[in-house]
Amino acid sequence: MKQRTLGKEVSIKGNALHTGDLVTLTMKPAPAGHGIVFKRTDLHGEPELRPRVDQVTDLVRATTIQVGHVKIHTVEHILSALNGCGIDNVIVAMDASEPPIMDGSARPYVNMILEGGPVEQDREREYFELDAPVSVTRGNSSIIALPCDEFKISCTSADDRGIHTQHLSLTIDPETYQAQIAPARTFTIYEDIEELLKLGKIKGGSLDSAIVIKGDKIMSKEPLRFKDEFVRHKILDIIGDVMLLGLPLKAHIVATRPGHALNAELTKALFEKLQEQRKSGRKKTPAGRPVVVGTETSLDIRRVLDTIPHRYPFAMIDRVIEFKGDDGLVALKNVTINEPYFNGHFPGNPVMPGVLQLEAMAQASGILLLRIVEKGTKSAFFISADKVKFRKPVRPGDQLIVTAKLIKARAGKLGVAEAQCTVDGQIVSSAELMFALVDDAEE
Repeated sequence: MKQRTLGKEVSIKGNALHTGDLVTLTMKPAPAGHGIVFKRTDLHGEPELRPRVDQVTDLVRATTIQVGHVKIHTVEHILSALNGCGIDNVIVAMDASEPPIMDGSARPYVNMILEGGPVEQDREREYFELDAPVSVTRGNSSIIALPCDEFKISCTSADDRGIHTQHLSLTIDPETYQAQIAPARTFTIYEDIEELLKLGKIKGGSLDSAIVIKGDKIMSKEPLRFKDEFVRHKILDIIGDVMLLGLPLKAHIVATRPGHALNAELTKALFEKLQEQRKSGRKKTPAGRPVVVGTETSLDIRRVLDTIPHRYPFAMIDRVIEFKGDDGLVALKNVTINEPYFNGHFPGNPVMPGVLQLEAMAQASGILLLRIVEKGTKSAFFISADKVKFRKPVRPGDQLIVTAKLIKARAGKLGVAEAQCTVDGQIVSSAELMFALVDDAEE
């Protein structure tokens, strides 16, 4: 099956459930291999976050993810809609920290996706196909994932009194999801509302966006959309939470009284299985290239220094502006008069040495190559340069834009990248670079 994105940009506006903020959310098309990326347009630099389960920070009545200062609350409904509709590549831009809750279901997001017009792309979709059972238990709640050649969920929802026990089993595909799962609204027990308000939650909640269960009565602005709407919403949440795996899943999930915390535990266990599979080399992408482990869409200087071993005065990358799919990036180096080499290169006529431009290209390419291996397990050693050209001088005050594209990667051992530096849109240097990936444990 081919990867899919949207044919056009679509937007929606409403209040968030927990923060109560008014927020505009926009879905934008993205190229094949890009993945699902959240963008906070209200923060400086419009930072991006690629959702993954190891970023989860809060699971009280929602799933919250965070990397550094970038936080996204209540990601489960939007991820559920994207997963359920089979959308692989999209930018989700938001001007607040939480998507709008709308009517408490995923149907408004499905309507956005349908309005945007899903389109196939020129790359095969990659799945995580489970090869052994995985299970987690917490008190009287449990969830297990079984090997299966499709995505299926069997779920039992119940409260402590056993009044609203419901069960449903469905194979999840876009048609089934849109008709049977997406319209199911979130719900809560009346007695829990006061405690949630004390925790600073549900500031934007109302009967317009949730069902309230009080004893054996249902409080809602409209009748139940399904007799078993509660268990359908539990399935909706599972579909969203397992999307934090980073890949669509093929498995049969059997859940009893699930919640976000239990869903996250299962997804973490599945993620560990996925990482084991990647380490052993049992799974490759359709193009035969190693699976990309890195999930960030940009790197500030702190993350650059976390990734490469270089330090002052030899760190030649100040920031990674963006990663372009699995095999490209754009980085920058600010060239200032304070660079120590300008004292001798050359007195009265400061020019950035070409070898340091080459080093900037090498460091950018090394960052790119290290995204295909486990963090902290390998280092990229620059071993050769070919087709090196220096076209124009680089002087203090210039901003060096470094682009790199991975053109070969062999069994996690060798990599070749094309790179170039530009200033004000003009190419100043370029090269083809080769690297060896060496285990950190090796001498």
